[in-house]
Amino acid sequence: MSKIAIIDYGMGNLRSVEQALRHVAPDHDIVVTDDPAVVAAAERVVFPGQGAMPDCMRELDSRGLRTAVLEAAQSKPFLGICIGLQMLFEHSAEGDIPGLGVLSGEVVRFAHELRDAQGGKLKVPHMGWNSVHHADHPLWDGIAQDARFYFVHSYYVQPRDPALTQATSDYPQPFVCAVARGKLFAVQFHPEKSHAAGLKLLHNFVHWNPL
Repeated sequence: MSKIAIIDYGMGNLRSVEQALRHVAPDHDIVVTDDPAVVAAAERVVFPGQGAMPDCMRELDSRGLRTAVLEAAQSKPFLGICIGLQMLFEHSAEGDIPGLGVLSGEVVRFAHELRDAQGGKLKVPHMGWNSVHHADHPLWDGIAQDARFYFVHSYYVQPRDPALTQATSDYPQPFVCAVARGKLFAVQFHPEKSHAAGLKLLHNFVHWNPL
């Protein structure tokens, strides 16, 4: 039975992620873990997260999980979710701290004054359902262009390499909401809270076999 490890560093919406994965992968061994050895032994790894970047980085290191995350992100099918996307980058404006540096680029905040096309004020954090404009990647198979996913965030990633970008959303200007490189795929939205489209993405991840 193939094992999928959900990394627990004390900051993720772990049970919702676990339940969604159990729904789409009933024949897999789904384990929520803070044990680096279990992460290393898993065939696939999911790296969720919620909260502030400085807290997430501190908790990751306090549990001795940094090396396990770095190795998994480079070597096996790996899915980052929300802060689990942002932590992969080099630096975050939230707390002015370095990230894991797996991917080149910055994490920046939405502007304090955002307005829609009609002049209405947009709130930060960006919270709720929004359309996603995606590229061609196996994890988007069966997901309609401009399908809606659920977001909760005040910061977003700016990859240095445009080739990393796999999807954008608008708030009100386009921002990157999914990236991919090799066996790694990461999203700003919450697939576990995004109904059918989110479950389809998780299903695609479970069955994804990158070279």
